[in-house]
Amino acid sequence: MSLSDGDIAFAVDLFADLGALTTRKMFGGMCLYHDGTVFALQSSDGRLYLKTKDPIGLFDSQTDQFHNMPYYAVPEDLLDDPDAACAAARTALMALA
Repeated sequence: MSLSDGDIAFAVDLFADLGALTTRKMFGGMCLYHDGTVFALQSSDGRLYLKTKDPIGLFDSQTDQFHNMPYYAVPEDLLDDPDAACAAARTALMALA
């Protein structure tokens, strides 16, 4: 199973306020980049994950981890709130710098 164009468009729209984003499909999913830095991925089932070492600090709760990688599922309430999703992504990006 691989992502649909609609899944990708949703993720790009959700994080649009971050500025210029690029995507790269891989392994049935895709990575989201901001200024060349991978900050999120979308799995083949459409689920979004942000890269962080501290999911509780980022989301105020524990979320599912993507395999054994430092990516944690974006909580459902953030998927309906682009401002909150972008705030979490900015925090994640700052930690990656």
